[in-house]
Amino acid sequence: MKPTFVIAAAAAAAALLAGCCQKCGKGDACTAEACDSRNEVIETILTRRSIRAYSPEAVDRTQMQTIVECGLNAPSGLNMQPWAVRVVDSEEFIGGMTALYRERHPETDGDVSFRNMFRNAPTVVFIASPDDGSGVFDCGLLAENMMLAAWSMGIGSCCLGSAIGFIASTPETAPFIERLSLPEGYRPLIAIGFGYPDEQPESRERDMSKAMFVD
Repeated sequence: MKPTFVIAAAAAAAALLAGCCQKCGKGDACTAEACDSRNEVIETILTRRSIRAYSPEAVDRTQMQTIVECGLNAPSGLNMQPWAVRVVDSEEFIGGMTALYRERHPETDGDVSFRNMFRNAPTVVFIASPDDGSGVFDCGLLAENMMLAAWSMGIGSCCLGSAIGFIASTPETAPFIERLSLPEGYRPLIAIGFGYPDEQPESRERDMSKAMFVD
């Protein structure tokens, strides 16, 4: 997987320098809308959607290992790599935390579609960083790398802010966090659900006016 990304990135860079798309051969730089032969990296970025419905089986661990490797190859300031990544696909672990969540949210008892607090994802990745906040940006880069790599492999994901909020506000989750064996001084910062998609959400329009060139 990693060599493919490197080759694709190099091809994209060369195309930009040449002022045209190497695949479609247009004289002027092609646009994402006009070119029907975008490179694989761009295609992955532009087509990825957050998934909130999954098949029940956990993601194959060999595939997750590749996803984690892509995450760990994210850039970090001074190459400090201020992160700790923990992959959880234990039904007992996920179910145990969900039981605590149900106690705080009894309305879920009547929801037949509710299987767990991680948007029903069968595999959950916790990304932890130092308490001093030094790893916030780096962990965000790591998370995005993982989600994009997963999508390129046909695996869905969803970043779960509510799960981190629940962990932070619920002391009873401490035994589960201890099982993550995080380095001293680290706390969970990001939780991501992964799984094989059981839905095909439509894309939502992006406001391109939020980005501009400055002369």
